[in-house]
Amino acid sequence: MTEEKSRPRWVVLKFGGTSVSSRTNWGIIANIVRQRLDDGLLPLIVCSAFSGVSNTLEELLELALDDAHTEPLEELAAKHRAMAEDLDLAPALVDDAIRVLERVLLGISLVAEASPRVRAKVMAQGELMSTRLGAAFLNAQGLSVRWTDARTILRSSARSDDTDERRYLSVPCHHGADRPLADSLGAQGPILTQGFIARNSRDETVLLGRGGSDTSAAYMSCIVEAERCEIWTDVAGMFTANPHQVPAARLLRALGYDEAQEIATTGAKVLHPRCIAPLREASIPLHIRSTPQPDLRGTVISLATAEQAAQVKAISVKNNVTLVSMDTLGMWQEVGFLADSFQVFKKHGLSIDLVSTSETNVTVSLDPSANALEPLTLDALVVDLGKRCRARIVSHCAAISLVGRHIRRTLHELGPILGVFEEQRVHLMSQAASDLNLTFVVEQAQAQRLVRELHWLLFESGGRGDLLGPSWLSLGQPKSEDEEERPQRWWEAQREALIRLAQTQSPAYVYDLRSIAAAATGLLEMKSLDRVLYAVKANANAGVLTTLHRLGVGFECVSPGELDLVFGLFPELPVERVLFTPNFAHRQEYEQAFERGVPVTVDNLYVLEAWPEVFRGRSIFVRIDPGKGRGHHSHVRTAGKQSKFGVAPEEVVRLSELVRESGGPKVVGLHAHAGSGILNADQWAEVALFLAEVATLFPAVRVLDLGGGIGIPYKPSQVALDLVEVDHQLERFREANPKFELWMEPGRYLVAEAGVLLAKVTQTKVKGEVEYVGIDAGMNSLIRPALYGAYHEIVNLSRLDAPRDQIANIVGPICETGDTLGYGRSLARAREGDVICIATAGAYGRVMSSSYNSRSPAVEVVLEEAER
Repeated sequence: MTEEKSRPRWVVLKFGGTSVSSRTNWGIIANIVRQRLDDGLLPLIVCSAFSGVSNTLEELLELALDDAHTEPLEELAAKHRAMAEDLDLAPALVDDAIRVLERVLLGISLVAEASPRVRAKVMAQGELMSTRLGAAFLNAQGLSVRWTDARTILRSSARSDDTDERRYLSVPCHHGADRPLADSLGAQGPILTQGFIARNSRDETVLLGRGGSDTSAAYMSCIVEAERCEIWTDVAGMFTANPHQVPAARLLRALGYDEAQEIATTGAKVLHPRCIAPLREASIPLHIRSTPQPDLRGTVISLATAEQAAQVKAISVKNNVTLVSMDTLGMWQEVGFLADSFQVFKKHGLSIDLVSTSETNVTVSLDPSANALEPLTLDALVVDLGKRCRARIVSHCAAISLVGRHIRRTLHELGPILGVFEEQRVHLMSQAASDLNLTFVVEQAQAQRLVRELHWLLFESGGRGDLLGPSWLSLGQPKSEDEEERPQRWWEAQREALIRLAQTQSPAYVYDLRSIAAAATGLLEMKSLDRVLYAVKANANAGVLTTLHRLGVGFECVSPGELDLVFGLFPELPVERVLFTPNFAHRQEYEQAFERGVPVTVDNLYVLEAWPEVFRGRSIFVRIDPGKGRGHHSHVRTAGKQSKFGVAPEEVVRLSELVRESGGPKVVGLHAHAGSGILNADQWAEVALFLAEVATLFPAVRVLDLGGGIGIPYKPSQVALDLVEVDHQLERFREANPKFELWMEPGRYLVAEAGVLLAKVTQTKVKGEVEYVGIDAGMNSLIRPALYGAYHEIVNLSRLDAPRDQIANIVGPICETGDTLGYGRSLARAREGDVICIATAGAYGRVMSSSYNSRSPAVEVVLEEAER
C-alpha cells in the first residue's frame, strides 16, 4: 500500500509544433506545468519540432542529393538560433544537432543516396533541437525539468519482414506498462522529451511517422500508467467539422475512443489516428486542449461516453481519394473474384479503404494517406486488373463521412438531410460495419460546399443537447478566408441608427432601399435578359415596390390582391410589365386578369379543358414542370411530381393538341421554375434549354420565362451566386437561340439582404447547459425557421464588437415549442433590452407573418436617408 501511494501520479503533456514555436506559448507551457505540479501530478512533457521544421528537413534530404542543401541548412540553423535568443538562451544549445545535420547531409551529397536509416537520423534533429531549447527555458523559469532522450523510453516493435521504409520511418512501439522505467523517470522529477522518435533493437534512430508525436505521447502514457494524456494544440479540441472550412463548427465536449478514432481516421487533422488505440487499451483518458486558450475545457475522450445515445457527432472529409471501378459480368456468383482481385492490389502495395459491390461491379477507394498513388502504379494496377475485368480509375474524389455512434439508428433522421446529395454524383456509399460512420464519395470540387450544407442541417438548424460546446468563431478563433474578405453589410454600417429605431419600434422589419436598388441594377445590367419581373410575394412593402418600379423592374403577381396593389401604386404601369401567375385559382381570377389586359400564365391543363371559352383566342404563357426541383428546402422545390406547380412534361403533347384546336389559345411564352434559394450558376441555362426543346411544339412562343429562385448566402459560410457566370451561360444560349426573349422573376434575390428584423431581449434563461435568449419577435413575425428550418444570421447589435461568448437558443414569445428563431447561436452575451438583429429577413418575412396568439407581428420601417 505504501509503495503504491509513493509512486508518481503521471500526466503526459504533448505540445505540437505550433505550440512550441513562440516565447508566448512557452510561457503558457511553463504555467501549465506549474499547475499540474500544484495538482500533485508529475508531468512528462512531449514536444514536437518547431512549426515547419520537419518539412524543411524533408526538403534538405532531397536537396542534399543534388548537393544543394548548404544555404537552406544555414537558414534552418539561423531559425533555431533566433528562437534561442527570443527565449533568452544561448544559441549554442542547438550546435550539436546542426553539426550532425551538416555531417549527414554532406554524406548524402557525396554518395547521392539517402537510405531510410539516414533519413530517420536527419528527421530526428528537429525534435532534439526544440526540446533542448524548451528544457533550458523551463529551467530558467524555475522549473526543474530534466531533458530526456525519447530513445531511452520508446523501443520499436516493427516486424522483421517490414520494408526498410516502415522499419525506420513509420514504426509502432512497445507500450506496455513498465513500472521500473516509470519509477526511474519519476525519481528525476518532471521530464521533457521528444515526440516522433524512438530506437530499434540495434539502438538506431527510428521514427513513428509524420504526425507521430501524438502517438509518442500515447505510448509514454501507457508505459508510465499516466492518469491522463493531454494533447495541447492550436485548436480547442475536436469539432463537428473542420473549423477552417466551417467557422460555425461546434466543439465536441466528450467522445468515446471509437468515435474519436473514426473522426481522426476519416479526415480530422487535430489528432493522429494511431494515438487512440494504445490509450483505449489502457483506459487512459485523452484530453485535447488549446495552448493559446489554456482555460478552455476542450474535448475529453474516454470510456465514460461509450454508451451515449445514437447521433451524428461530426462530419469529416478526406480529399484526394482515388476510386478503382471494376466491371464484368463474370463476377456474378463466381467464387474467389474478390480474393483474386484484391491480390492484385496487394501485389502493387495498395491498401483498400472502402468497398462497394453489386452483381457486375466492384468499386473500391484508395486512401492517399495509406498509399503512394503514383500514376505509374495505378497504370500498372489497371493493366493487371484488366486480365479479370474492365478497370478504370476515378480521380479527384472526396469521402464525406457522417461520424457518430449507432449510425444505423439515425437513418430515419438523416433522410431529409441526405437531400443535399440529390444533385451530386455519388460514386460510392458505405456504411461502416462498426456502425460508426456513413460515407459518401463525391467529386472533390463539391466536397466543401456539401460539408457546409450538411453541417448546417445537422448542427445549426436544431438543438443538440449538452454534447456541443462553443463554436469556433465564438472562441475567438480566426475567421475563414471567406469571412475575412466579406465586405461590411449595410446593417453593420447603420448599427447606431438601427439601435435608436429599435428603442421605439420593436419588433420591426427594416428595409434598406439602396441595397434593393443595387441588387436590381445587377440584374438589369445582365446582357442576356430582356425583362426582369419582381415576384411581389417576396415583399409587398410599398417603398420596396416603388424603388423597383423607378428602376424599370416589372412585377410578377400570383393573386388579384397583388394585381390591385401594383396597379393601385402605379396606375400608369403598362400591362406588359406585369405577369399574372395564379395556381389552382378560381375561374374568375383568370377572367379578371384578361379584362385588365395582363399577360396570364396557365399551369394546369384542367383550366383549358374545363373552361375553353375563357382562353379562346387568348395569348397565354404556360408553366412547364421541368421534372426536377431545386432549392434550400423541400417546401420550396417547385418542380417534380411532389410539387403542385406546372404542366407535367408528359402532358406537353396534349397541351399542343389543345392549342391547335379551333379557337384555342396561342402559347406565346413558356415558363419554368425549379425552386428557390438556388446558388448553382448552371440552373437557368438548363431551364432555358429545357424550355427551348418544349417550344418546338409551339411555334408562336417568343418568350422563355426562366423563373426566379436566385439564392442569396443566408449563412456566413455560403458562397454567393456568380451572376456573371449565369449571364455568360445565358448569353451562349441566346447565340444559339436568337429568336427567344429571356425573362426572369427574382424575388428573394432583390430584397432578402436588404431587410433585417430587429427585436429586443426580454428575458434570458439557463436550463442545464442550454441557454435561452428571449426576444419580442417570434414565429408570428418570422415563420421561416419554424416552417423550413431556415437559417438567418443573428447578432447582438448592441454588442456587435464584443466577443461571442454565449451559445444560446434564440426564442420568441409565442406559445409553441417551435417558436425558435435560431438554435445554438454564438453571440455576445445578451442582456435585457439589448437589440438583436436577424439578418437576411427582407424576403418572405412580414408577408408571411400572422397575429397568432393575438400578438401583432413586427412593423415595417423603410430606412430613410435622414436616418443614416
